Amino acid sequence: MALTVSQVEQVAKELIEAERTGVPVETLTERFGDISYEDAYAVQLKTVDIKTKAGSVIVGKKIGFTSKAMMDQFNIREPDYGMLDDRIVFREGQPIPMASLIFPRIEPEIAFLLKHDLKGPGVNAATVLEATEGVLPALEVVDSRYGPKQITVKDSIADNASAGLMILGGKLTPVKDLDMRLIGMVFEHNGRLVSTGAGAAVFGNPAQSVAWLANKLSEFGITIKKGEFVMSGSLVSAVKVEEGSFFTATFDRLGAVSALFE
Repeated sequence: MALTVSQVEQVAKELIEAERTGVPVETLTERFGDISYEDAYAVQLKTVDIKTKAGSVIVGKKIGFTSKAMMDQFNIREPDYGMLDDRIVFREGQPIPMASLIFPRIEPEIAFLLKHDLKGPGVNAATVLEATEGVLPALEVVDSRYGPKQITVKDSIADNASAGLMILGGKLTPVKDLDMRLIGMVFEHNGRLVSTGAGAAVFGNPAQSVAWLANKLSEFGITIKKGEFVMSGSLVSAVKVEEGSFFTATFDRLGAVSALFE
């Protein structure tokens, strides 16, 4: 079914309230059945519109479901994306309060910082590298305003691609002569090895993931702007976050990034 304008606005307000209070809401598919991708992105864009009118500033974009395993699991053919505002970006070393989260999981990613606007269609990995100032080690806290319920990719899209919090590492590495497919990563939780991965796990190449995003956003007339950063997708499976958790992701040539939860 197609959601009405009033339904889109109501759901967007409910998702924003859930983010503010930590009280989960029903999934869209529970309430409305099999909604369309257009409905899901309409809800997401309305939440962004409400937040920016309230003073939030869009500082980046994120891409989800970039691995083949995740796409197969959710029976989808392409990733999803979300918008990142200044209020969900934490500095490294800043303790993160668990009270601000509902169902948090954490993922290590490579973040791209743009020196030029990136606008599709027709963007490819080479275009992305040309527009990139550098890349940073990063952590994304994936959260769900629906709580621990089973969700569909459309539920996730409406919920801003399950964007929770972002932590950017302090080292910016130029992309010249950097093959991001071969960047290795070690992920640790409280000093213990959780997993290892490489850049190739992200859509074959993290730069290709960003290219997909630029082309997808062009369908909505949206440009990735100079100075924004893009979370390109997780190298490994997400890990549950609990109070007292300390996570570190160490990337070959890019350095490390860490996060502490209290």
